[in-house]
Amino acid sequence: MPITPKVVKEHGLTAGEYRNILKILGRKPTYTELGIFSVMWSEHCSYKTSKPLLKGFPTRGPQVLQGPGENAGVVDIGGGFGVCFKIESHNHPSAIEPYQGAATGVGGILRDVFTMGARPIACLDSLRFGDPKDPHVRNLIKGVVAGIGGYGNCVGIPTVAGETVFDDVYRENCLVNAMAVGLLRADRIARGTASGLGNPIIYIGSTTGRDGIHGATFASVELSEQSGERRSAVQVADPFMEKLLLEATLELVASGLLVGIQDMGAAGLTSSSVEMAFRGGAGAEIDVSLVPKRESGMAPYEVMLSESQERMLLVARKGKEKGVLKILEKWGLHAAVVGRVTGDGRHKVFEGGRLVSSIPVKPLADDHHPLFPRAHRPEKRPAYLAKTRAFKLRSVPEPKDYGEAFWKLWSGPNLAGKGWIWRQYDHMVRTNTLVLPGSDAALLRVKENGSAIALAVDGNGRYCYLDPFVGGMIAVAEAARNVAMSGARPLACTDCLNFGNPEDPEIMWQFHQAVKGMAEAAQALGTPVVSGNVSLYNESPRRAVDPTPVVGVLGLLKPVQGRLRWASQWFQRGGDAVYLAGETREELGGSEYLARLHGLKAGQPPALDLRREKALQEFVIRAVGRGLLASAHDLADGGLLAALAESCVRGARRGSPALGARVALAGSIRMDALLFGESQSRALLSCRPGDSAALESLARRLRVPLKRLGEVGGSSLRVEASAPGRQVRLDLPVSEVENVHDKAFPSLMGEESL
Repeated sequence: MPITPKVVKEHGLTAGEYRNILKILGRKPTYTELGIFSVMWSEHCSYKTSKPLLKGFPTRGPQVLQGPGENAGVVDIGGGFGVCFKIESHNHPSAIEPYQGAATGVGGILRDVFTMGARPIACLDSLRFGDPKDPHVRNLIKGVVAGIGGYGNCVGIPTVAGETVFDDVYRENCLVNAMAVGLLRADRIARGTASGLGNPIIYIGSTTGRDGIHGATFASVELSEQSGERRSAVQVADPFMEKLLLEATLELVASGLLVGIQDMGAAGLTSSSVEMAFRGGAGAEIDVSLVPKRESGMAPYEVMLSESQERMLLVARKGKEKGVLKILEKWGLHAAVVGRVTGDGRHKVFEGGRLVSSIPVKPLADDHHPLFPRAHRPEKRPAYLAKTRAFKLRSVPEPKDYGEAFWKLWSGPNLAGKGWIWRQYDHMVRTNTLVLPGSDAALLRVKENGSAIALAVDGNGRYCYLDPFVGGMIAVAEAARNVAMSGARPLACTDCLNFGNPEDPEIMWQFHQAVKGMAEAAQALGTPVVSGNVSLYNESPRRAVDPTPVVGVLGLLKPVQGRLRWASQWFQRGGDAVYLAGETREELGGSEYLARLHGLKAGQPPALDLRREKALQEFVIRAVGRGLLASAHDLADGGLLAALAESCVRGARRGSPALGARVALAGSIRMDALLFGESQSRALLSCRPGDSAALESLARRLRVPLKRLGEVGGSSLRVEASAPGRQVRLDLPVSEVENVHDKAFPSLMGEESL
């Protein structure tokens, strides 16, 4: 095909980038070469906009065994074991083909983990949709949830935690972020590298088809009315093949027969072969005529750019091919030697004896190369901030009936229980899940070393819309706080940065500010960023999504005197004392209360003092470790009253009774801020009365404000609150609180509770 300016533009390349291609090659590219440059230089693969900013993240620490740059990050959890984890997006595919988009997102992130030699032990997800009453949105939700559950359940990996948020800004462009976690021996980390002159390059897994071609470039443009026509850019999932691939990969890694291994994810055979050659400082030759295919007549361009799922690329030790192929035959997998490692630093593609592409590896993958694309985007403070920051809280009337206000918040999609979602996932397979979905963090037993790991994902697009720097800090802090509530110490984080079109200076400003805020929080809290993903161009002709950085945090719970002690968010016993740790300030900007009851997205998000945040987390971790706490719950959306209600309901603990509480609240701030404000660095705690003195003493030593509110017990949540000029008494029957919590979301979806 002739290479015209129109063809270049259709490949997502700028005129300047095409000129650089001509300089690199010293001639016009072939059609296959143009395709290879287009995917490797796409935003999705090259990170040409974000990489300079991401270098500000802290990425090192004594616990870090592998930081960014590989398929996933790895941290040390002691006893010779490490945990491998990463989060990635599959937003555009899920908006077009929700079941396959979500399913292949889970499959891809699982491969990133087991490619490192880690056995996957858990999945998490972070989802954003529009109003569930909207039929279009309902279909998206049902398809995405079915895709996540269908894939994870078939492979046998529990989906143990997540978050689902609803806001109209995500109607056209839903966000589907998937996180996977795996366990490995700390001295057996596999890496994606190609080295050793003449070593064979082996293709394994599913056959290659035309599905997913240009998926990477599809993820690097905005959604439009024509996006539905690009269903061919969405891959097709085969979880049963993934299971075979998982087991074969782990056996191959343990065999010592491999030099390197890489998942064929975005850009398929192209990115895997190029990135492996680059990491190994080598070249690579691929013969597409040897690649197993499921469709006839596929051109080299199609074979190299296909993103068919459940495929891996291996570099074996020369002379060990038979051993590799024997293992693959055992698992019934397609396998073929499709190339070899070379020493000339070039990436070459052949079709039989015909050379169809020859490109130097470095300018394709090395961001330090002078001709590698760099997108120096202009930044501009968004104009809308002048209006949102001019917001005055005094302009908002307080509710006349606080009971009615609570029920409206409690029955809304963001506070309603999400059991309808997580009950479609197998969250108990492998029998390691200690804390079921619904609490602040999942907790998984690590039988191999006697410890446990805690996992949580979090993010708040409203906060980042109003102040991306503070919102970025809060995303890290809240995910770490959720982990700390279980008693686990946060070790490290992974992130998925979901933003609009970076070519818009206002969105680029949002992105830069959010990254700076996240970096500051990660540094202060000692949670280096070890892996992650950037997802840009999340917008439609109507609007961009709110800037939505999603953070996944891994924490470690060590045994104390041979025993694991942990906490969940639910009250455990009648008679236990109820405490509030942290300070409540008059902060309602960006709150669920303002959005749900007043239709406002305005003001400043709550302030975050990272020293206070670190002190609160340390206090809860120590208190849980000493056996002082019966429950611990982070205060977030909906504030203190929502946290009290969430602690009363049984959640996933169906064998336990729902417990009421009697509490008294007082403050010198507005009543709505006292009950519904989302001040940071707070926790709702309960303990045995006999442990109150020790808990209060620990709080004083760590300088954490701690106030006794009342006690657990009774069949109602009874709240007596006083604020200047206002007193409120609420008597909320726990049976009704729980009934609404369980049934509100299925009702919004037009279905009965599962």
